Amino acid sequence: MDNTLTTLNRGKKIAVVATIITLLLAALKGLIGYLFNSRILIADAFHSSADTIAIFASAFGLWLASRKKSSRFPYGLYKAETLGTLLVGGFITWAGIELLSEGYEKLFTIAQVKEFPYFPVGVTLFSVIAAFFIAKKEKSIGEEIHSQSLIANGKESFLDIFSSIIVLMGILLAYLKIPFVEGSVIILISLLILKLGMENIWRSLLILMDANLDRELQEQVEQLTQNVYGVEQLYNVKIREAGPFRMVELTFTTNPSLTVFRAHELADEVENKIISECEHIESVFVHVEPSAQKVISAILPIEKIDGLQSIVSEHFGRSPYFIVLKIEKDKIEIEDFYLNEFLQKSKHIGLNVVKILADYGLDMLFTTQIGEISFYMLKDKFIDIYKIPVQNLTVMEVVERYRKNQLQRITSPTHSIDESVVERK
Repeated sequence: MDNTLTTLNRGKKIAVVATIITLLLAALKGLIGYLFNSRILIADAFHSSADTIAIFASAFGLWLASRKKSSRFPYGLYKAETLGTLLVGGFITWAGIELLSEGYEKLFTIAQVKEFPYFPVGVTLFSVIAAFFIAKKEKSIGEEIHSQSLIANGKESFLDIFSSIIVLMGILLAYLKIPFVEGSVIILISLLILKLGMENIWRSLLILMDANLDRELQEQVEQLTQNVYGVEQLYNVKIREAGPFRMVELTFTTNPSLTVFRAHELADEVENKIISECEHIESVFVHVEPSAQKVISAILPIEKIDGLQSIVSEHFGRSPYFIVLKIEKDKIEIEDFYLNEFLQKSKHIGLNVVKILADYGLDMLFTTQIGEISFYMLKDKFIDIYKIPVQNLTVMEVVERYRKNQLQRITSPTHSIDESVVERK
């Protein structure tokens, strides 16, 4: 929350400073234009006044967005900044229309200027310099905190530079009594301003209607979530923009046998990964659902390779072979056989076997017994473990008992680490 408020306060501060500077520039242009009878400079003063209102709207929106959440506004007031962007777009559009109208009038009039307009030229040059620094600061801070209203104001301030240059050209062309050029260029600039204003209005409306505008972020969220071990199927990823921030919602499925506590841990892992890897994320809402598995991947320790008639081994880590199955409702398919290459080792046999078997993307293990280390490693991999109650069962018989719900899930190791060491000796 502190980082959120710091981000908003930075944007608010630059918006307030830009408002004051732009207001002073507008007043200075208006005064000099009035004293020296420069209608172009007076028109530019009105344009700067519109910019002042737009920047103030942005500052006000950021101020509202920085207010604390409440029971009435549990999601905060971040969209106030988006509303500010909408107002900015409206004022920019209005300024473009005014400038277009003025440019049309200038096509057919020639101003009468007798003396060289030193003060109007000086004020306009000063305006160009001030607009450059304002635009640069608004753009850099806006992109850093992802504030759409500041970015919009930054673009408008950059256009103000060109507008002021056009105003400067107009003042000089009016002094030289050259027709048409002044009006034509002003019309061109007004069309660019109109385009910028309409783009901001349209984007703000899309955000207020919760349109998904950040496909790149959505792809990043999907990739990060799918890389978390235990997430099976991801769907329904939603991203809402709220001012300079993003709110992410997603749903994924996982092993249906997970406890509520373990599922909550998995959701927290996904949430923390998204917040740490992605920028401008205000909140992540994760919904976890049990998967409806139609195909189950299972593994069994066996004494020798004989297809589905293979006899199940009474050991896990010291089993000579393993069989990997794909189990469907009415079908059993042998996917692979695995030779236990760790039998010659004297330590951590089960641990090494688990590391290899985990790469198969298993859902469950059938075994007569399981050691402490292997048990907890398998549980961390979201693999269910079922106990085979009697010896000398075939693989086919074990699967049939599982389908008839005759096998119990192993919820704790069948023997400790010390017992495994004694057994090996």
